[in-house]
Amino acid sequence: LKTLGKSVAIGPGTELNCKMAEAMARFAADVIQPAAKAEFGEDLKSIGQASAFVCRPRNGTRKLSEHAFGNALDIASFTLSDGKKIEVGPAPPEKDAKFLNAVRKAACGPFKTVLGPGADPDHSLHFHLDLEPRRHGGTFCQ
Repeated sequence: LKTLGKSVAIGPGTELNCKMAEAMARFAADVIQPAAKAEFGEDLKSIGQASAFVCRPRNGTRKLSEHAFGNALDIASFTLSDGKKIEVGPAPPEKDAKFLNAVRKAACGPFKTVLGPGADPDHSLHFHLDLEPRRHGGTFCQ
């Protein structure tokens, strides 16, 4: 993939399974784009991904990561139409934090796992979003 939907670039280009690509395109259009417009008055131009399809186990386990199935995406940054870059991290500026918190909170539901800064050291600089089925249709969001 080089774009999510028609207008949001994703870089570097990546591979996701169809369900995850569709979920990300919808989420970018329905949640991230309006949040960027509301907080900054700008359109979302691109998403900087840190990891997508990669065949590896979860950290510290032998179980395959959702990344191994193309069912996960790690988002490190968002770039707006004016060139402003919003990076995921533990202590963003106040306005960036408001935007990042809105995106993270809204991700819990459409995505079954949402991890980011504060969840654990492995997710301190990105949002991990995946569609791993959970018991009773639940979510795991930290």
